[in-house]
Amino acid sequence: MSTWDSRRSPVPDPPAAADLAAVFRNLCRSSPWKWQSLRFEYWDQAFASAPAPGAPFVRAWLRRPGALRLESPERMVLHSTTGINDSRDVFYVSATRKSWLLPPHLVTPVYDDGGLVRRRPEAAYGEPGFGNGRFSAALDPVELAGNAPVPIEFPGSNALDIREVGYADHEGRPVIEAVVVPNAAYRPADPATPLCLPGRSLLRVDRGTGVCVSSRSLEPETEGYGHWIRIIAVDEYMLDDLFLAESMNLTDVRRHISWDIPA
Repeated sequence: MSTWDSRRSPVPDPPAAADLAAVFRNLCRSSPWKWQSLRFEYWDQAFASAPAPGAPFVRAWLRRPGALRLESPERMVLHSTTGINDSRDVFYVSATRKSWLLPPHLVTPVYDDGGLVRRRPEAAYGEPGFGNGRFSAALDPVELAGNAPVPIEFPGSNALDIREVGYADHEGRPVIEAVVVPNAAYRPADPATPLCLPGRSLLRVDRGTGVCVSSRSLEPETEGYGHWIRIIAVDEYMLDDLFLAESMNLTDVRRHISWDIPA
C-alpha cells in the first residue's frame, strides 16, 4: 500500500529490508554503466563521519577506460596516464579471448526494475589502481555482490551477509549504507586489501555512481581499516592533456611571442 501525498502523487512505501538488500547488491554491480569520468578525493583509511584534518589523501581524475591522474594535497602529480596504449591493431596476436573483450559500457547487462544491474555480462572489467587493490575495487565494488544473484536455496552463497541496510548521506550525496559480514563465497579482487575484513563492516555505496565511497571495519582489533572517498564531480569532460605529465599541445599562435634583440 502507498501513502497519498496530496501535493504530488502516491508515495511508495519504503522497500522491505530484503528488497533493499537486493537493491544494494544490484547497485554494487552497476558502476561500469553509471559514469564515464569521475573527480574525487581518496583516503586510504576509515573514518566514522568525515576525514580527520591532516589525514593523507590523493586527488584523482579518472576517465574510463584506464585514464587516471593523481595529485598530492600540494598539487604535485603522483601518477598520470591516458590509458591509450592498449590499442589492438592487425599486428596484435593473443592466445586468449580475454584480450578482445569489449569495455563494459559497450555491452548490455540485465537490469532490474529500478534500472540497476542484476546480471553483468562478460566484458573487459577493471579500473586503474594506486597503492593497493582497494582503490580500484572501491570504484567498481562488484566483489560485494558477485556478477549475478545467487539461488536463495543455498544459504551463505551470497558474498556478504547483510545484517542492516538503509538510506544515508555521505559528503552531501545519497548512499545506501549496510552493515555486512563476508561469507565463504566472498572473493575480493585483491585478497591482500579486501573491501571487507572478517567480521562486521560498515559500507556505503553511492546511489548515483555505484562507487563504494566508504568502508570501515567495526571489529575492535581492525579499527581504522577501510577507505573514504569524497566525490566532487561526475562525467566532466576530460581532455587527454589532463592525463599527460607534460602537455603535448602546440604553441598557441594567438599569444604574443617576445624576441630578445641585442642592442
